[in-house]
Amino acid sequence: MKKIIFSKKIFRLSFLMIALSGLTACGKLDVIGNQSEESFQAVLEAVPERVSRDTDFGGWSLTAPDQGARFLWSEDYSKTTEYDVMLEIDARPFLDAGLDPSKLPAGMLVGDKLLVGSDLGDENIIYVGSASGLDAYKKLVKHYRYNITYHATLDHFGVDLGGGNMFEWAKDMKSNDKDIVFVLNPQPLIDAGVDPEKVENWIYATVMTMDDKGREIEVEKFLKPFDLES
Repeated sequence: MKKIIFSKKIFRLSFLMIALSGLTACGKLDVIGNQSEESFQAVLEAVPERVSRDTDFGGWSLTAPDQGARFLWSEDYSKTTEYDVMLEIDARPFLDAGLDPSKLPAGMLVGDKLLVGSDLGDENIIYVGSASGLDAYKKLVKHYRYNITYHATLDHFGVDLGGGNMFEWAKDMKSNDKDIVFVLNPQPLIDAGVDPEKVENWIYATVMTMDDKGREIEVEKFLKPFDLES
């Protein structure tokens, strides 16, 4: 088991949901509503070749530089089916590390992909003109803000995908060498036979998070971080 150090600090992932109420009466900026949108736009613009509409899913996807994972977010929640936000992950590294597909939760392995995500709701989303990936993210913030997180220590925004899974990105890529991070709960995979120390292209690490009472606790995660500007 490793404790991964990033920028001389223990890599901490905060899954504490921050649900802000919008612009205040004083007109102060809503950090989640505005700054997360700005930083997400910067990520999309940094790797436009990795951002695409996924018509089968009904939304947009951001593919990892090594093509080992994708983050997908819905364009219209009334049309996406099982998941509205999700990770799609190449199963091969986990199969090679001992994964027994018959022991996975139903529906987690589809073809050669592992799927984890959340069904947020059934909002019928209307756009003026054609929607972009950023437009779709803004609708996520508007309708399901409680799923958007901010971790001050790492200066990361994130989308909580449920079950201990997340997609995170840097608030400022110029001052952060972990621009995007795919975060996967290892327990269902370990229970299905995976040796976590043998999974290639993922970091298995002890990280810090918060429990439901706001106390720091140590948990294990699979992490796939990338510096998009390197």
